[in-house]
Parts: sequence; structure tokens; C-alpha cells
Amino acid sequence: MPLNLPNALTLGRIVLIPVFGLVFLLPVGWANLAAAFIFALAAVTDWLDGYLARRLGQTSAFGAFLDPVADKLMVAVALVALVAVNPSPLFALPAAIIICREIAVSALREWMAELGERAHVAVNMLGKVKTALQMVSITMLLYREPVLGVSMHAVGLLLLFAAAALTLWSMVLYLMAAWKVLAREPQSNR
Repeated sequence: MPLNLPNALTLGRIVLIPVFGLVFLLPVGWANLAAAFIFALAAVTDWLDGYLARRLGQTSAFGAFLDPVADKLMVAVALVALVAVNPSPLFALPAAIIICREIAVSALREWMAELGERAHVAVNMLGKVKTALQMVSITMLLYREPVLGVSMHAVGLLLLFAAAALTLWSMVLYLMAAWKVLAREPQSNR
């Protein structure tokens, strides 16, 4: 495991997950601001570690594995926390869609990698837009307070539904790409 700056940022993001969870649960008035800040910091490092790895020529198999894991863990913990404090189908539906898609696509990528076909389910621009939308919406929902009279809760929830829609669409695209590969695989005897 090469410990370089991009990988250190990714590991730092993983360390932030329990800190985020603890801060989110604190019974103090500033907890929502602090939780939103921690989540936003994690989101920025998600972008920054990939940028630095490419820019500094420090890409690694370890970093390629750990970066999406860190991203999915932080998003899943934040969504579960938000559903816990907003126990309604309005929150549960997009959260479930996003979490289930992340698990399914991760498994699909792993399977395709075993077949030597990982390039067919590589991250694309739609996935990057989906991730950015998730990060912005979750940050707004964590903050919860109005900004300049605009409800961050309402805007964040709207963006979360948009992220869930993009999540479903990107999953369909991944499945269609994988289906082409799987359709030409010989059937095994099971």
C-alpha cells in the first residue's frame, strides 16, 4: 500500500466517518453545521484525492479500490443518519435507491473485473454528476437551516430526488454495458 498524499486523503475521509456520526448525534445547536462541514470536507477530499493522484502521477491499485469505498461509506452513513431523524418515505425512498444502487454497482464492477471486463463498467461522467449531486444535496440536508430565506431542507430534498433519479439511470447504463459482456459469456453448468 503506497502511502502518498492522495491515499492519505482517502484514509482521512474514512477516519472522518465515525467523527461525522458522533457530531451528527450531539445534542447541541451547532451539530448540524459541524456535521454538514465534515461531510462537505469529505466530499471535497473525494474530488481532491483523485485529482492529485492523476496530477502527481500517484495513482495506485490501492487508491483505486479505497477511494470509491470511502465515498460510498460516507454517503451511506449520512443517508442512514438523515433517514433516522426524518423517518418518512420521502427520505427513505431516495436513500434506499442510492444505497442499493451503490452496493449493486460495486458488486457488478467486482464481477466484471473477475471476467477481465472492468472497462465496460468504468466510472463515467454521469456517475461523477450523480456523485456531485448527492454530495451537495446531503450537505444541504445536514445543514437544515435556511440560507438567505431559502430552505436548505427543501432544496436538498429536491436535489436528493434528482440524485436518486440519476442513480437509477446510471445503474441502467451500467447494467446495459455489462449485459453485452455477459450475453457473450458461455453458460456454466450450475
